[in-house]
Amino acid sequence: MEWIKNPWPWYVGGPVIGLTVPLLLIFGNKRLGVSSSLRHICAAPIQLYKLKFTKGQVYGGLFFGLGWAITGACPGPLFALIGSGTTVIIVTLLSAIPGTWVYGYLREKLPP
Repeated sequence: MEWIKNPWPWYVGGPVIGLTVPLLLIFGNKRLGVSSSLRHICAAPIQLYKLKFTKGQVYGGLFFGLGWAITGACPGPLFALIGSGTTVIIVTLLSAIPGTWVYGYLREKLPP
């Protein structure tokens, strides 16, 4: 069981991947190259739309970014960081909870 926990060296992983992929393609009766469905997806026209920004989006993004910069951590993995022992992130979590509540309370009054 110990060998599963240790990382494989590059000289083992490289040949395994390099030999497995072509063998799967050969024995799976597939051609090397781009699949036909991917060719159709790549041939689809790309449409770009002009985005409209409001003051609220700009101020909200600046406020969010400022909070992210002050805490020094991405707000997404708060619970994972706390679980890994980074207990200083608890301050961020305790700030995020009232911030989320305030947004929910003011959401109807904010501009679109």
